[in-house]
This record gives sequence, C-alpha cells and structure tokens, in this order.
Amino acid sequence: MARGSSISKTAVWVLLGLLILGLGGFGVTNLSGGVSPVGSVGDEDIAIDDYARALQQEMNAVEAQAGGPVTFAEAQAAGLDRAVLSRLVNAAALDNEAAQLGLSIGDDNLARQIREIPAFQGPGGTFDRDAYGFALDRAGLTEARFETQLRKETARTLLQGAIVRGTRMPDSHADTIMTFIAERRSFSYIRLDHTDLDTPLPAPSDDELTAYYQANLPAFTTPEMKKLTYAWLSPEMVVDQIDVPEDQLRAEYDARAGEYNSPERRLVERLGFADTAAAEAALAQIAAGEADFDAVVAERGLSLSDVDMGDVARSDVPNGADEVFAADVGAVVGPFDSPIGPALYRVNGKLEAQQVGFDEVEQELRDELALDRARRLIENRMTEIDGLLAGGATLEELDGEAGMEVAQIDWFRDSGEGPASYEAFRQVAQEVTADDFPQIATLEDGGIFALRLDGIEEPRVLPLDDVRDDAIAGWQAQEGDKRLRAQAEALIPRLSEGAEMSTLGYDVTEETEITRGDFILGTPPDFLTQVFEMNRGQLRVIDGLGAVFLVRMDDILPPDMDTPEIATLRSQLTEQAQQGLAQDLFTAVATDIQLRAGVQIDQAALNAVHANFQ
Repeated sequence: MARGSSISKTAVWVLLGLLILGLGGFGVTNLSGGVSPVGSVGDEDIAIDDYARALQQEMNAVEAQAGGPVTFAEAQAAGLDRAVLSRLVNAAALDNEAAQLGLSIGDDNLARQIREIPAFQGPGGTFDRDAYGFALDRAGLTEARFETQLRKETARTLLQGAIVRGTRMPDSHADTIMTFIAERRSFSYIRLDHTDLDTPLPAPSDDELTAYYQANLPAFTTPEMKKLTYAWLSPEMVVDQIDVPEDQLRAEYDARAGEYNSPERRLVERLGFADTAAAEAALAQIAAGEADFDAVVAERGLSLSDVDMGDVARSDVPNGADEVFAADVGAVVGPFDSPIGPALYRVNGKLEAQQVGFDEVEQELRDELALDRARRLIENRMTEIDGLLAGGATLEELDGEAGMEVAQIDWFRDSGEGPASYEAFRQVAQEVTADDFPQIATLEDGGIFALRLDGIEEPRVLPLDDVRDDAIAGWQAQEGDKRLRAQAEALIPRLSEGAEMSTLGYDVTEETEITRGDFILGTPPDFLTQVFEMNRGQLRVIDGLGAVFLVRMDDILPPDMDTPEIATLRSQLTEQAQQGLAQDLFTAVATDIQLRAGVQIDQAALNAVHANFQ
C-alpha cells in the first residue's frame, strides 16, 4: 500500500505539472511536433518540448520570487537554462538505466494508478474516461505519451529510492560535531587590570617614548583628506516654512485614534472544562489551597501557553467580563460560559485605559506632518536646482538662489558631522574626482546635496611633539599590559604547587558547564576559543582589553544529551548528514550512468527553444 500511494502521488504531480505548463500560454507543445530531442543519454531522448516546459516552469518560478518580469537574457546569465538541462539529463540517465534493468510497474499497476488520480475521476469518485481524455488534450498530450511518461517517472522514482535507501552516516560524524558544539567546560579565573599592578607605571623616558612613536607611526598619521565644498538642503532647514492647518492636524489625530486612545485590557489565561460542575470543583480546589491554577492546568495535560489569551478587551470575554476586569492580579474567577465551554479565568496583569488628548500630541503631529511636507517640497525643488547647476551656477550661488547651506569640509571616511553623517554623502565623497561636475543627490532623510572636490591632502605623519600626550597614553597601555602578563605568569608556579586561587589575593570567578556558544561579559572576543584549547588542570594567561586573565581549567564535560535542545540538534545534524550522503551517492551514480551511456546535446535544438523566449 505504501508503495502504491507513493507512485500515485508522483503521478498526480506529473499530471498537474503538465497541465499547468500546457495551459501556460507559451505554446511549446507544438514546438517541432514535440518529438525532436535536444539531447539524449544512451537510448533515452530528451524531448524538445519537455525542455521548453521545464524552462518555462523555472522562468515562472523566478519571476514569482522576484516579484516581476525576468528576461531570458537575465535567466541565462544566472545559469537557469543550464540548470534545467542538467536536471533533464539526470532524469534521462535514470530512465535509460531503468530501461536497461527492465524496471517497470506493469500495465495493471499503471492502470490502477491512473484510476486513482482525482483529476481523472467523475462526480461519483470513479475513473471517468472523458475526464481523462479532456485533461490530457488540454495539456497537449496523447494518452500514449502521458502513460509513457508516467511509467518512466514511476520507474525513475523506484530507481532513485533503490540508490539512496539505507544510506547511513556513522554516529561518529554527529558525535564529533556535537562534541565541538556542545562540549562543556568548567573553569576558574582571576582578572587583573592596571589597578592591580604591583608597582605604578612610571613615565616613559624620552628614548622609550621615541621608540614607541617610531614603532607605531600609522597611529600618528593623518588619513587622506578630501577638501570638499558642498551645498546641502535638509527637511529641518525648510520645516519653518511649512504651515500645517489645525483641521489637518485634527484629521490626522482622528485617523490615529486607535494609537492614542485604547480601552483597558487584561492579561488573562482561560481554562475550559467539559461542564460547569467540573469547573466549579477545580475552582473550589484553588480556593481551598489544595491546588493552584498552574497545577489544575497541568492535570488537564496542558501547558500555560495553551491557556494564555494574551491581553484582552472586554469584548473578548463574552460572559463574565465585569468579574474578570474587577479581579485583582493573580485572582481566579469563574466559571463563565465561553467558546470552549465553562471556563475559569486567571488575571495576570492590568493594562489601564489610555487616553491621549489632541493637545498632548499636537506639536508632535505638527512636526511630523511638517517634516513630511518639507521632504516633498525639497523633492519638487530638485529639478529647479538641477537646472541651476546645468546652467553653470556654482555651489556657492546655490546659497542665495536655492536657499541651500554651503560650506567646506576636510573629509575622510570616518567624518561624521553635518551631511557627512549620511552614507549617501560618504559614498559620493569617496568616489568624486576633480573632473566631476556637482550633481544633486538625495540623502536618507529626504534631504539633497551636491559637492565639489577642491583638493586632496595626502596622509602625513604628525610630529611627536604634536601627539606627545597620545604617545604617552599608548606607551603606558602597552607597558601596563606587558607588566600585567608578567605579573600573572609569576602566579602560575604557586598554583602549580597546589595553592588555591582564592589565596592569591584577587577575586576569583568560577564558570561551570560553559559551551563554545556562550559569552562571558567583560572578556575578550577570543576568550572562550582559548579556554577550549586548554586541557584539564592546565593554567593559561589570556590577554584582554587593558587586562589579563589567569585561567585554570577545572573540568571538561561531554555534551548534555538529556537537554532537549542538544538532543534535537544532534538529530538534525544526523538527518542533514544522511541527506547529504544520499545526495552525494545519487550524484555519483547518476554521473556514472551518464559516462557509461554517453550524453549527446543538440545545440541547434536548444537555440530553437531559446528563440521562443526572446
């Protein structure tokens, strides 16, 4: 029965696919009479109309995903035609192999499968010869051709199943991955920062400071600066010119009434019962303290998420709304009739009614509507400003003629003031050259700008005297880190001899059952990576940001397979691995079949199909 059901489903999808493509309006069913091949694998031809149908189907799928038309040139550039041909070559290879093996479902099985296809059944649910012929005629197929395709599809399905059935990835594969992902560590560490240094840091000598400066010249080098002149107009610059009448503000307020004014609501859980007596008995248990609401829910085999109604209004409680809304938080009331029978309600929270008057939000609405109109005003002025620039106006002249703010800036990639804080400005500034004429471009907030490159200032190394304070701070940070590491490493022999971390005079942090995916606040990004490289009992000093960590590995624990999430993850990994193994095995067998049978492709026939898509 299982085998027959599988074949029946295959037949249904084959038929539906043919019907859909046959009615798709492309007209491929008459292409070369539907019999000229675009290629072959062994003795199995790939019919030209089969290729055209499959290509049309993929084009339709891509257009549906893209949300608009896709040209055939774009589809070809994406390799769509090659993917379709490859799939048909694989199918033909399997058909050829099935024929060589003599694999077929036989006439009786074929007839049974056809009779079970709903599209071929009449009003009484039995096979209808007229419906069968009509459906195939609409798809441009003869009975003989459809039945041949159905035989091949079924034999191909059986052959595919025989190839991949029984494939199993060794347990060690998932175990190895799970060990990496979910293995746990328990460890202790102390954190030392510059305040823990045994001796305060001295000031650097001139030689030490000079050596540090010379070794870190990039830190004291200015970036390449582009000297730019820009003209900028933002919505905030013109918003004062916008007057929004009060009647429009009130209309906007009314349109958002649900946002500003909402009735009181309650966070409620509802537990339904078969009859009122059962509900009253449960309520009596709760009132007597024999059970709480959670326990009653659990006794019914439910979870709290099953009975959670979320936040509800009075209209959501058709009976007992007054009692529910009058109840204190945590109270259980009822029973009341509900769509799920007599029900008890527990109130978990109160959300009071919200009433925000027009006067409270008038200025907010005025600013919002004014900014929106300012954006539209700027958009309408773009053509005028473009015309000024095209007519030879300079950026400086846009100040008076277009009301734009004109200024100069020494720009580099990390600049972030004024229009330079917008990505659109940074993109144009990055690409502008001395030969470019200023053009109007838009900013993310609806503003506009144009800019001109006046010159480029090359990177230069700042003299030590100009950056002395920064150099001293940098030397102290570097020297402090070096001394901290030495101080931490000096503690390792004491711990190796059996001393407890708690006796070293520093705060000790203990972490238990940590996985690689966890994060420990205050530690450097690679902290756990280094921790997971350690062996049980090992000590290691790990550098941090202005600190060092002295870590001792206390225990290494395997993944906790009793945790549902871990067990599910292992199951998913196993399934994915076995699917990958099955796919690799199938690909290897299909490739072997093609090599043994030989693949021939008629490029002229392919071009004939492609011409219909141009």
